[in-house]
Amino acid sequence: MQQQTIRVTDFDSRRLQGLIRGSQVVDTLDAGSVDGLERHLDEAEVTPAAHIGPDVVTMSSEVQVSDLDSGETFDFQLVFPHLADAPAGKISVLAPLGMAVLGRSVGEMVSWQVPAGVRRLRVDHVLYQPEREGRDIA
Repeated sequence: MQQQTIRVTDFDSRRLQGLIRGSQVVDTLDAGSVDGLERHLDEAEVTPAAHIGPDVVTMSSEVQVSDLDSGETFDFQLVFPHLADAPAGKISVLAPLGMAVLGRSVGEMVSWQVPAGVRRLRVDHVLYQPEREGRDIA
């Protein structure tokens, strides 16, 4: 299945670029993850937040995905690193899973390399998206 364009809101793009710039000044973040996020954003189409589709995963979105190999379905919220709490279902945008779903739409498959091979997931639902609620559009 061919992946569609990665779409990131202008508001999220500014905040994520700030995260990248800040990580160069304060070396508290994993450099590889920051570099990966920078490449991800370079590939993204920046869209005004008020015009982003309701089925696109944006920052603070709650998303449901299915593991295409195990059939397991799970939900999580995509968050900035300082809010990450995996046991509470809050996954950092710097984590491989978080970066993989950022900007993806319902129905898209995402994959990334893990030590045991390749992990493949499908975005099933965007349960909550701030822009759909009129938030994060400034």
